[in-house]
Order: sequence, then structure tokens, then C-alpha cells
Amino acid sequence: MTEQSAAAAHLTTDHLTKARIEADPTVPLIRMTRDFRATPEQLLRAHTDPELYARWVGPADLSTRIDHWDARTGGSWRFVNTRGEGDAAEEYGFHGCFHEVRPDRIVQTFTWEGMPDGVSLETLTFTDLGDGWTRLSAQSLVDSFEGRDAWLHSGMESGVNDGYAKLDELLARGTAA
Repeated sequence: MTEQSAAAAHLTTDHLTKARIEADPTVPLIRMTRDFRATPEQLLRAHTDPELYARWVGPADLSTRIDHWDARTGGSWRFVNTRGEGDAAEEYGFHGCFHEVRPDRIVQTFTWEGMPDGVSLETLTFTDLGDGWTRLSAQSLVDSFEGRDAWLHSGMESGVNDGYAKLDELLARGTAA
């Protein structure tokens, strides 16, 4: 989808069909908002079912392998993104803990293993907008403004939007039902 057609889709549907990513000016926090043609239950499943999560998370040129996934309050998780194959393959590990998992909200930690001191606290909220749409609101609180800005300049926006586009496709095919 081109930027122009994405903007037109936003105007015609009154929904955010591309992630809005904002840095809070007063605390080291990133806010993301994105609407999906899905129910809150479908979005919760997309974030808690390891097989489904692995199919959509991250940039289009990465594959995801789930090493551990216990999506419940008090559970933990770890996955590895891979780019390329064989000796030229690059791997990026991520892990965290689920602090709270409930139908309308997930609170978890998120750590990129390449920067193990950079733990973020993430809160995802699923809000039913009616007419088959749900808003995903996410915020990531990090330990410093420098850490927040590093995340924002890491290619995060393209990874988020690539992943959400893959999630849109899965939802349209009924995979997350």
C-alpha cells in the first residue's frame, strides 16, 4: 500500500490503518496506535498464540522462531528473528515476562538481547470500536530518553508497520478467528 493509498484508506474509513508512533516529550515513552478490522479477542489471540505471533511480528524480511511462550499472567517468553540463511544468517533474540494477560490488556517486559540493559515495560490495550474494528494502543516505557530515541531510530517504524500489514492479511483470511 502506498503512502497516498494508506492516507486515503484512513480518510475513507475513519480508522488508523498505519501505526501512529509518538514519543512522549516528558517521559521516555513511545506510544503506538493502530486500528484493525478485528475483534479484541482476535487481537488478543494474535498477541498470545505463539504460532500466530511468529507469523506476523516484525519486518517482512525476517522470520521468527519461538523458543519459549507462556502467555499468562506471570509467564515468560523468548523469540528469535532471523534474516538470511546459512552462515550469512543474522539472528536477533528478544525475551520478556508477561506481567498481566487479560482480555482487554497485556502488560509485559520486552528486552532486545543485543542491548540487555534496555528493558522496556509495554502495555497493550484492545478497545472495541464497534462495526468490526478494534484499536490497539501500545506504550513502551524505557529507562532513558537516549534509549527511547535509539528505539525510534532503529527501524522500529518499518518493522511495526510491516508486522501489522502481515497481521492484517492473517485477519482478512480468518486465521486469527
